[in-house]
Amino acid sequence: MSATATAENPVLRAVRTHTQAENSSSFLTLNSGNSVFTTPGADGVIVYRTTGRFAVQLGGPFAAPETYDTLLRRFTEHVRGQGLRLVGVQLQRHDAERYAAQGFTVNQIGASWAVSLPEFSLRGGRFVQLRNKISRALRNGLEIAEVPAGDYHTALEAIDNAWLGSKGEQARPLEFLVGQLGGDAQQHRRLFVGTIDGAPVAYISYSPVYGSRAGWMHDLSRRIPSGSPGLMEAINAHAIERFREEGVEWLHFGFTPFTGLDEANELPGHSPAFQWLMHFLWEHGEALYPAQTQLAYKQKWAPDALLPEYVAFDGQASLASFAHIFRACNAF
Repeated sequence: MSATATAENPVLRAVRTHTQAENSSSFLTLNSGNSVFTTPGADGVIVYRTTGRFAVQLGGPFAAPETYDTLLRRFTEHVRGQGLRLVGVQLQRHDAERYAAQGFTVNQIGASWAVSLPEFSLRGGRFVQLRNKISRALRNGLEIAEVPAGDYHTALEAIDNAWLGSKGEQARPLEFLVGQLGGDAQQHRRLFVGTIDGAPVAYISYSPVYGSRAGWMHDLSRRIPSGSPGLMEAINAHAIERFREEGVEWLHFGFTPFTGLDEANELPGHSPAFQWLMHFLWEHGEALYPAQTQLAYKQKWAPDALLPEYVAFDGQASLASFAHIFRACNAF
């Protein structure tokens, strides 16, 4: 079954209803190109992509507590029956514990980050550089507005193409673990666009987050490479003020692999070799994913919450399984 977002879509219903999942990236399950697993008698869904001989699952089951284990067990059996290997990514702590109990090898793979908005302010010495970048962008003529995505399709596509072109000939647009624009799910997202002299130069798309830290996730973001410094910072600051006016509690910055790693977050039975690899990629993995650059941007906003995220392997941890996560993301 293909995952599309309509009012009656079971994926949308599941991520809204089963908020104990506490996954800030849960809305990414609505991306086009995902597959959905359900089973009779189990209230919930599992979302995944197949790449090569692997099934890469996004998050844990979005399921009622009493059917969580049944859904996971039947999905594992289904994947094995297809001759595939299962690897789950962006599992939350409670997912990680349930997967480990079912015999998976579970390791921390990174973390997500979130800012509590009710008391948030850019005043104070810690935000001097951030305020300066925002001021520079505004002095350069930046204007910011929340807009319907459909009205800016051509302009956003031009920004995307320019941004991707600046990354080199081999650069590919990421999928799966990042958001999308357009489609039926767009009605649930929010889009803020920055313009200079009427021309769009940058944008940030925000996806809804459910659960005890409900709010919005700073998701897909792009800018023209030659644009003014501070474009993204100014747009995000504008969105934060809008969210605060609306009483939104949390702004999430999403998952960044290889960040927030801590021995205390690991579960019994984890792979020491894979743990070493994650620390190595934090130090030397810029070519695979710019984790340090991504984290530097998120830390500008002084996040209040660091939420460890996990990867689960059906069997032993393997480089092939890990590599196919990035294949599912269109990284290579």
